Amino acid sequence: MGIMNFSKKPAEPSPLTNNPPESSASDTEPPKDDTDFQAVPAGTEEKGNIFDQGGKNYRTLGRWDTVLILFTNQLGLGILSLPSTIKTLGIVPGIIAILGIGALSWYAAYELLQFYRKHPNVVSIVEMTRIVGGAWFESFAGFVMMIQVVFIVASATVTLSVALNTLSSHATCTVIWILVACIACYLLSIPRTMKFVSKAGIPNAVSVVAACLIVLISLAVSGPATAPEGWHKEIKVVGNPTFRDGLNACLRVVFSYAGTFTFPSYMAEMRDPAKDFRFALAVLEIVSTLFYIAMAVALYCLAGDLTTSPVLSAASSIPAKVAYGVILPAVVATALSIGHTGCKYVYVTAMRQMRATHQVTDNSIKSWVTWILSVTGFWVLIFVISNVIPIFDSILSITAATTIPWFTYGFAAIFWLHLNKGLYFSTWQKGLLTVGNVVMIALTLFMNAGGLWAAITELLDLFANNKDGIGGVFSCGDNSIF
Repeated sequence: MGIMNFSKKPAEPSPLTNNPPESSASDTEPPKDDTDFQAVPAGTEEKGNIFDQGGKNYRTLGRWDTVLILFTNQLGLGILSLPSTIKTLGIVPGIIAILGIGALSWYAAYELLQFYRKHPNVVSIVEMTRIVGGAWFESFAGFVMMIQVVFIVASATVTLSVALNTLSSHATCTVIWILVACIACYLLSIPRTMKFVSKAGIPNAVSVVAACLIVLISLAVSGPATAPEGWHKEIKVVGNPTFRDGLNACLRVVFSYAGTFTFPSYMAEMRDPAKDFRFALAVLEIVSTLFYIAMAVALYCLAGDLTTSPVLSAASSIPAKVAYGVILPAVVATALSIGHTGCKYVYVTAMRQMRATHQVTDNSIKSWVTWILSVTGFWVLIFVISNVIPIFDSILSITAATTIPWFTYGFAAIFWLHLNKGLYFSTWQKGLLTVGNVVMIALTLFMNAGGLWAAITELLDLFANNKDGIGGVFSCGDNSIF
């Protein structure tokens, strides 16, 4: 079967274009049949965005480069909280939650690819929102996306501070460890292409798998670190959580699939996204979902009611320290891949304001100064946020409640409805998809309201009880696992 492409393609922009694509009549005109796009010869490349114009060509990601960068994006921090999700929900509901949320994320990512195929001159999910809702929608989406990026990367730096405190037996103030983590990630963010980020894919995967196996073996041999004498683990096939705990558990699964919003940015730097992205996406979703289920269930079955989040803390002292040391590359890779997307958005926006998008890929003084300032400002903000909310689970839950639902599900559904305007019930299949996408938007709104309440009340309880050794913002309190 040939590679699929839209029957109507917008004109390619001039290299001097300084604004993202505006919607036009041709963009919203319904196709003449019930398909979103039609077959074209295999190997057709889609061109026309600012990353292959002006200076150096940034569109260098091949099929396996994309697989690696997607793994770097998704297979990292998320797995550390999933065993506690199984503990809260029980084995069967937990597996159903991971499978269901994973499948929904896969479908939403495919909808983003459909929209990108129709508008291949966009370079981020934020520019997609301009096509649908105009400049005001783009500004709102850009602001919300940066909130999401900042919180995800902040959770990575908090995890790095936990690891460094654990490895050093709290040798210095936690604020200093967060600063060290931010400086290291800042230096790795200086290269400007996604191709560089993809190089972290293999170390990231090896790091995550090795750390989980270390904890798995430790739990199998000696049990959880906090297990009392004569302890017998309690395994729940079906849990009985409160509404707040159950919702927070599901939000942590949502967080583990939170990388969807970066996918259009990766498509924009691929040589042939039409041919390669669907393959890379399938590999990512199948492998990551199976890995999530296998590790989450296995670790929970070994730690039982003493399962912790992050799960590495469940192991005894020496294996836990080894695991935290081994997982450092994966946590850095997560911060790098998500952070790079945020920095690139700020950079492109700044260059657009200077009417210099034709210089985005140049090695000029203007482009490099703008890039360095964008990266510097981003990591200064990360340092502040990491010290304001220095608790791993609460950052995950707040982020998953406020922004991730829109960028993982809500916006994808809106894009699909925009593409299929006038054809919502033209066939029974379209009707089902229309209802499904409306339900995705409703689910997004529910996650916003209920999820934010659950996450904030949990955070306030943690501060009140000082459960994690954190006394407040910018605290030197010991957040290590021992």
